[in-house]
Amino acid sequence: MIRIRPAAIVAFILLTWGLAWLVALPLWIDGGLANPLAGTLIPVMMFTPALAVLIVMLVLRPVPKGERLRFLGIWPLRPAKRVVWMMVLGLFAPIVVIAVSVAVAALFGWVRLDLVGFSGFAEQLAASLPAGVPAPPATAVILAQLLAIPFAAATINALLAFGEELGWRGFLVPALRQYGTWPALLISGGVWGLWHSPLILLGYNFGVTDITGVLLMTAGCIAWGVLLGWLRLRSASLWPAVFAHGAMNAAGGMILWFYAAGTSVDPALAGMLGVAGWITCALVVVVLMLTGQFRKQPELDGAVGRMLSAPRQRGE
Repeated sequence: MIRIRPAAIVAFILLTWGLAWLVALPLWIDGGLANPLAGTLIPVMMFTPALAVLIVMLVLRPVPKGERLRFLGIWPLRPAKRVVWMMVLGLFAPIVVIAVSVAVAALFGWVRLDLVGFSGFAEQLAASLPAGVPAPPATAVILAQLLAIPFAAATINALLAFGEELGWRGFLVPALRQYGTWPALLISGGVWGLWHSPLILLGYNFGVTDITGVLLMTAGCIAWGVLLGWLRLRSASLWPAVFAHGAMNAAGGMILWFYAAGTSVDPALAGMLGVAGWITCALVVVVLMLTGQFRKQPELDGAVGRMLSAPRQRGE
């Protein structure tokens, strides 16, 4: 088992947080999220965890050179059948989880749905078009967007998600795995959430500019991070988590298809990163625990010294 020194873990965390603030600095200097550079800087910020991994690997060398791709879960993709099926799960499961979170939000009264006329979405659609241009049927647009989610998740979204996942689930989860599965999943999720602070404090995601938004984002990232981390540990590959992260980003606005016109959606309660998302992720985690899925953490082709090697617990 490759044991990562605490100094390397701390260096990675501080680097990725520092680089995120550095990239977001122009937004803090001028205009916040309204700055014209926001559309460029936010995707660039997604690659700061990958850059932090590269720096730590080259400077501190916590993993032997020949083991780095294997440690990060990039290669080899063996056994291929398991990795491919977990990648497929990563592409489609987040869509189902987010859809269930919409139902949870409705159940608790945090959103009022219109599943017949999709009036809220139709209203948005009409407002987005020039005056006099007729809006297409909301159902047709929703269906087209739904069908596009897996393609977006597997292409451009996956490319952007790779920049983050190489850090969170590629390096940090296996680096923390030596302290136990749950510490690895919970701590990595918390680090992921706090990394968003430069944007959250500008009103990104939740529309609030204080510590409340950071706490909401951190809780949401812990909830989803457990699921993404499970994909990483269960497959011993980075790629299922990459595709799942891409699918999350592609399907994140799904609730806006279903809410009723004249009402609003509070992302802190009804969003996928809000309370409804936390509840749904927790339900999925309970199912995984009851079926013993957290005990199944295989190694790629049984190679000696794999990063997911861990003392076997009774019953595993």
